Amino acid sequence: MAPSDASIHPAYFQIRRAAVIVSIGVGAGIGGAFVALLLHAVQHIAYGYSLDRLVGTESFLTGVTAATPGRRFAALLVCGLVAGCGWGALYRWGKPLVSIRKAVGAADPRMPVSSTIIHALLQIVTVALGSPLGREVAPREIGALWSGWIAHRAGLPSADQRVLVACGAGAGLAAVYNVPLGGAVFVLEVLLCTFAFSTLVPALATSAIAAFVAQFWLGNEHQYTVPHYVVDQTLLVGAIVCGPLFGAAAWVFVALTSRARAHAPKDLRLPMYALINFVVIGALVIGFPALAGNGRGPAGLAFDGALPLGLAALLLVLKVAIEVSTLRSGAEGGLLTPGLTNGALLALVLGGLWRLHFPGAPLGAFAVVGAGAFLAASMQMPITAIVLLLEFTHFDHDMVMPVLFAVVGSISAFKVLGYLKS
Repeated sequence: MAPSDASIHPAYFQIRRAAVIVSIGVGAGIGGAFVALLLHAVQHIAYGYSLDRLVGTESFLTGVTAATPGRRFAALLVCGLVAGCGWGALYRWGKPLVSIRKAVGAADPRMPVSSTIIHALLQIVTVALGSPLGREVAPREIGALWSGWIAHRAGLPSADQRVLVACGAGAGLAAVYNVPLGGAVFVLEVLLCTFAFSTLVPALATSAIAAFVAQFWLGNEHQYTVPHYVVDQTLLVGAIVCGPLFGAAAWVFVALTSRARAHAPKDLRLPMYALINFVVIGALVIGFPALAGNGRGPAGLAFDGALPLGLAALLLVLKVAIEVSTLRSGAEGGLLTPGLTNGALLALVLGGLWRLHFPGAPLGAFAVVGAGAFLAASMQMPITAIVLLLEFTHFDHDMVMPVLFAVVGSISAFKVLGYLKS
């Protein structure tokens, strides 16, 4: 181990810290690229599309839709077996998992190596096979794991190690989604709860480096393509009126998912619960291919305004149901993209009702606004949600105002409901 900071010259210490920051960014970028390529590989093999290249132009939704009903069901059946046996074995024989939040707040922020890697890989493989949960936790865990190890090896103080573990998590997010600013803001707003200069610089540096490094394998990819939408008073007023509705819906969603996670089995029941859950999802995916995966496909259709309102409402109900049931079965994954999708689908329904009385703004614009508002409230990260939405979609500057109005309303409603419940 390197000598402690008390025994070396301050200039050398800062150089060493800078080297660790660069190493974290590079490592998180490579880790993020690896899990993204693994996700694509499993998706392509499971559903039989774009087998000639890992990063292609054919979307997951297109691939699932083109697959035969039997292949869709088989993929979800395998997903249930992987989830049940994988997490069951991990909880039975692996070292106890340490979440990123716990690591950031611990005196020693290092996470168990083998358990964390297996946990991350299980998330990536199951999402690729069709789990409705998100993939964003896995690269964050890989980035945090690497950061904790290298910061400790460099002999940095415990406080610095905790900051850099958070930065590694944000860098992993930045790498896998190509959101350098979003990854940094996530670190500052959600994990560290401070925008102090001492944390701002490493957060920005690690996320920017990680996103840049990941582009060597993943390309400069945008998650969604959003058309140019004309913003009028109809959309602005609709965002103000519907903002609290998104917050209320997010509050219900968080209550359901939190309860599901709290009651998820970690014993011998897990394999059975997971298998039953994914068999049911497989049966649903036969008729509704858009239910497979974390929801990126339906969100993209919503942003284009290409989903009929009835189908959007049905997909919203089914997606929330299978997201909750999957968490209840013991499977793991994030809720970032699922929350974004739920907000977009809900916005299509609310926007359609709004336009019956106040025609004007396109439904796709409502979907963008609703996605940001729901995500901000459901994950309690208003600034991060806005930045992520901007980097995901590259929406026009004119859309900023309705998004802000909706986020303010959703966060406020979420807080009020929380106070009433307590």
